Amino acid sequence: MRKDAIITSLQNAKVKFAVKLRERRAREHEKLMLVEGWDELSLAQASGLKLQTLFFCADLLSHTQSRAVIEQARLAGAEVIETNQAVFEKMAYRENPDGLLGIAPAWRLGLDDLHLSANPLLVVAEAVEKPGNLGAILRSADAAGVEAVIVCDPTTDVNNPNVIRASRGARFTVPIAKARGAETIAWLAGRGITLLAASPRGTRDYSQVNLTGPLAIVVGTEAEGLSPLWLEQATLRVRIPMRGQVNSLNVATATAVLLYEAVRQRQAKG
Repeated sequence: MRKDAIITSLQNAKVKFAVKLRERRAREHEKLMLVEGWDELSLAQASGLKLQTLFFCADLLSHTQSRAVIEQARLAGAEVIETNQAVFEKMAYRENPDGLLGIAPAWRLGLDDLHLSANPLLVVAEAVEKPGNLGAILRSADAAGVEAVIVCDPTTDVNNPNVIRASRGARFTVPIAKARGAETIAWLAGRGITLLAASPRGTRDYSQVNLTGPLAIVVGTEAEGLSPLWLEQATLRVRIPMRGQVNSLNVATATAVLLYEAVRQRQAKG
């Protein structure tokens, strides 16, 4: 690996540009996103995402394969920039950074970009507000083998660095599309996909319904749950039994519970 000059100034224009990309408005204007950390960058590269820029700090590199990520980025044509620790920590958006931070084109998919099997398992997330919850949903979706996550009427940016961090890189392993609610309902109906709505007001226990066919698990906002639009259109309205005093689970946790019940039923069916 050739030795380049190390950036040591916090006022460097490239450093200031990377810091600016923490803001949603800047990311959307530039059509770029930040990807930090070995796990996330290695999965991004494996998915075919080409980095525009990769910053690294030799004093912070903690993963044994960090240099492989750097060299792959260089070979793919990315601008590779070394910084000192103070500059890197200025750009980093996580505590205890591992010395790798990339800038990449923002991935944006629509419904028609999704390619489904004959018996898909999907997640629809309506207006999820917190980046950490959306990232956790993606992480569970990856683990459960979900074919796509559709984010409807989003209030958080799917390319928020904290979505990528919370997903541990699943942002790059699970196709994620953005669409309006009514558009998504029509698209799913046209493909014969059953809508399962999770709500404390659901009429049936989630484990007592058949989840083995083409299915979209629909979850809503942290505070209000699903809107009437989705509750009215859902074929299945289910609840997760709550034995304590709290009346609902965190949206990401509820999604994981429902996904693994679908996985359990599908495995049992063979």
